[in-house]
Amino acid sequence: MTIDAAVVALYLCGMVGLGWWGMRRTRNRSDYLVAGRRLGVLMYSGTMAAVVLGGASTIGGIGLGYTYGLSGAWMVGAIGIGIILLHAFFARRISRLKVYTVAEMLDLRYGGNSRAVSGLVMWGYTFMLTVPSTLAFSTVFSGLFDMPRTAAIILGGAIVVGYSALGGMWSVTMTDMAQFVIKTIGLLLILTPVAVWHAGGFSGMHEALGDAHFEPFTIGGGTIVTYFLIYALGILIGQDIWQRVFTGRNDRTVTGGGLGAGVYCLVYAVAGALIGTAAAVLFPNLGNPDDAFTLMVSDTLPVGLAGLVLAAALSAVMSTASGALIACSAVTSTDLWPQLRRLRARDGAEAGRDGEPADEVASNRIFTLVLGVASIGVSLLVDDVVAGLTVAYNILVGGLLVAILGGLVWKRGNRTGALASMLAGSATVIATMAAKGMTANEPIYYGLGVALAVYVAVSLATRPTDPAVLAAWQRRVRGEEAAPEPEDGAAPVPAAD
Repeated sequence: MTIDAAVVALYLCGMVGLGWWGMRRTRNRSDYLVAGRRLGVLMYSGTMAAVVLGGASTIGGIGLGYTYGLSGAWMVGAIGIGIILLHAFFARRISRLKVYTVAEMLDLRYGGNSRAVSGLVMWGYTFMLTVPSTLAFSTVFSGLFDMPRTAAIILGGAIVVGYSALGGMWSVTMTDMAQFVIKTIGLLLILTPVAVWHAGGFSGMHEALGDAHFEPFTIGGGTIVTYFLIYALGILIGQDIWQRVFTGRNDRTVTGGGLGAGVYCLVYAVAGALIGTAAAVLFPNLGNPDDAFTLMVSDTLPVGLAGLVLAAALSAVMSTASGALIACSAVTSTDLWPQLRRLRARDGAEAGRDGEPADEVASNRIFTLVLGVASIGVSLLVDDVVAGLTVAYNILVGGLLVAILGGLVWKRGNRTGALASMLAGSATVIATMAAKGMTANEPIYYGLGVALAVYVAVSLATRPTDPAVLAAWQRRVRGEEAAPEPEDGAAPVPAAD
């Protein structure tokens, strides 16, 4: 146990060190929010996979495997399919826009200012996304230190908030790459084969559990469809995901790196389901399926390797938590705070360009710190990692999917239809969750249906988007407009591979 604790402690110190390194590399707002838009294929692929495979995908995915067998892979598999669809059809156009947030894209596409509505919906999603990942710290730390839940959440959350606030996206990128390597070794190459071997191999597991744990649809067709509606579609429009797309150096980086990340997610989904299935053989009748992970580590791995695998689980948790936190900070500083400043009619001399504070890096650090502390507080009040993730994606998909994808594929869609769709979809999702429960399947069905109907009807009933706005949008999508110059007078920095 002492050796395992030392391995995890060394890992945590390394994450803080990388956060400090990222702070020294961060020179301007572009560096802080999108790593200067200069990541190469390898770093892009690793960080994209890291940000989507967090605590819910790891701890929750193994828990689903424990309960439903191999069909428990559908949740994480839907995330992988979403990554593949995003990079096959939309990511190149998104990258060429050279924006920082999804709400900025909506303003470019529809004209006018829709950030108050879209920014609030995206803020709710990114903030809620930090919660299940922060909550998962309690599962990992309790398996190693027998630490109380509250202390584990505060300790893990404080480390993530610390390195994220210091260096922004550069710190998150470097820590994500380290975390990607660690969880590949710890979870895919060590824990998965060890778990299957201890459970008697595939034949032994099948004999012990029966056919149900090896059928692809045991979890239920309705649940699988819901996973795809929530997670695969949510990946297409999430600020945390788009913010990683913005970091890519060029079209080749974005496409190749993103497709590689999607395939990795599919492998990760199957591995998590196998670990959970093996745990069902070794530890039947667990009260909480999410405990399957820590039991597998403590009972099947030798000292040292157990510490490495626990560090791998921490890697998964921290990568998603930090990515969501930086995304939430970007939405706050770019979409919401300027709106509040204009409403308060502050003196223009107090602000820099576009109503933002003159020292943009410092202000983003403050936003990240404050939001991180708030997310830790909320995490102390929530119990279920998968439920927290479901709420976040329900809000996102029900509120924004139609307006965003509609803007990308339908020229007749306009700002009035988009705003009405956002409001109607979000309200429907929230009302249905209140009536049916947070993890019910109905909220996303009703929310998407209402949002689509309102978007089409209102867009057709009102004036089309100004042709000049559409023409400017098309130029940005084609990459015909020059990329913005480096901000704050900073010299260009070579691309990172």
